[in-house]
Amino acid sequence: MKKTIAIASTAVILALSAGCASQRISGALEKYGVPPDKADCVGDSLSERLSFSQLMALNRAAATYREMDRSSVSLTLLDLARVAAEIRDPVIPLEIVRAGVKCAVLPSSAMLGLSR
Repeated sequence: MKKTIAIASTAVILALSAGCASQRISGALEKYGVPPDKADCVGDSLSERLSFSQLMALNRAAATYREMDRSSVSLTLLDLARVAAEIRDPVIPLEIVRAGVKCAVLPSSAMLGLSR
């Protein structure tokens, strides 16, 4: 019984953190000018397809980018993919571009050369 409760608790915590991640991603994208419906779509897609540690690495990379370029008022998904490429996890920039195409934020030609 205790094991079942522990597993259920872990599942709830993971689901809540995925929901929070999705909201944080979409909120950040909206600040950079992505329309709310498209930002929500990208946030949902990334939070579903990236692990918690990948999302945290992406968050750190984006924060570093913002620190280095305070003059920038926009950050496109392609900019974010370029920043993510510095993480050295090839899945992260691929998923950013995939989410952008899926959510009609990026043209489908952005996927060229990025498929696995």
